[in-house]
Amino acid sequence: MGPLVPFIISNEFNLIIALISGIGFGFVLEQAGFSSTKKLVGLFYGYDFTVLKVFFTAGVTAMIGVLLLGHWGLLDLSLIYINPTFLWSALLGGAIMGVGFIIGGFCPGTSICAAAIGKLDGLAFVLGGGLGVLAFAEVYPMLEKIYLGEAWGGVLMNDVLGMSKITFAFLLTGVAIVAFYLTGLIENRVNGVQSEVNRDKKRIYISAVGFAFVVLDVIAFSPDSNSRMEARIHKTLIQKDFTLASVPADKLANEIVNNYYRINIIDVRDTVAFRVYHLPFAINIPIEKMKDRQWEKILDQKHKANYFYADDKKVAEKAYLLAGYMGKAENYILTESPMNFRKLFSDLTPPGADANKNEIDTYNFRQKAATDMKMLVDALKNSSEPVAVKTSKIKGGC
Repeated sequence: MGPLVPFIISNEFNLIIALISGIGFGFVLEQAGFSSTKKLVGLFYGYDFTVLKVFFTAGVTAMIGVLLLGHWGLLDLSLIYINPTFLWSALLGGAIMGVGFIIGGFCPGTSICAAAIGKLDGLAFVLGGGLGVLAFAEVYPMLEKIYLGEAWGGVLMNDVLGMSKITFAFLLTGVAIVAFYLTGLIENRVNGVQSEVNRDKKRIYISAVGFAFVVLDVIAFSPDSNSRMEARIHKTLIQKDFTLASVPADKLANEIVNNYYRINIIDVRDTVAFRVYHLPFAINIPIEKMKDRQWEKILDQKHKANYFYADDKKVAEKAYLLAGYMGKAENYILTESPMNFRKLFSDLTPPGADANKNEIDTYNFRQKAATDMKMLVDALKNSSEPVAVKTSKIKGGC
């Protein structure tokens, strides 16, 4: 279930969904005739290209769907796991599977589908595949160099061809359309028939192709979610008055001393600047990483208010606006820079003899606040850091 787990769907419920989805997938395969060896091997003999058409349709549909969800900001494409390429393994394994497909009439998935409905040839294929796995495990030490040879890592075809993802999507969709047309001609020639597609089917095909290219055009020529958000933030930075959202250092110090457990102090500078000096209990989230999934729970805590600061107040204001788009927490901006905050509470100068009551009260407050903040930090230093949510690549495939 990709990025829905564990943020929206729990790991336990994910297994139930996977079971239901697997049953549905197997049912569709069987109803489409993919439990029949005659239909499956038709691809190799030229009389039935249903397998190629189904895989092309599934691949193109998934590709367009992934790109569209990524364009809308609903899917983080960087988290999708790319199976690493081992060239010799891919070539030899592909050749062995192709020969097995022709001889046995099944691929691994369709053999299980056939075995599930009681077909003996499907069951024999599944058992043969299991024996093959065991045999490979036994001789793996002898084949390890070949198996791991020419390791290219996670390779994407668009990168190999030197083009963008959307350009490759247009190319692959066009190749699929041409393949559908040519395989239809081959089927008719091999089967000795001269069939014509009726009007209703032709209308459906044209509509499907048109819809695919419309979606690809939307992805290619409309701004993505990040671009739209950045444009709105840039416009708001110019027009908005942040006075009501700005908090002076004394007020934040009072919140730290009395309500540290109800606030998040977020330093949006880089890691180097954060290590030089940061406010008590501050969390370092560089502004360029604020959109990372691991910070979602920190930025969207309704029971805690977020206080942003940076060396440049404009950066803090941008972080404030960005947090507003990412969650519903109460957000504020520290008026002073971190170094000015430090001077106010660490480099205190006692008031002179001619100081008025307000100056004396301010000095006393800051002196006491500095002491209290230091005591709190020392007492809670082992529990002040948030637990970062680790993100992992989404693994899958057949």
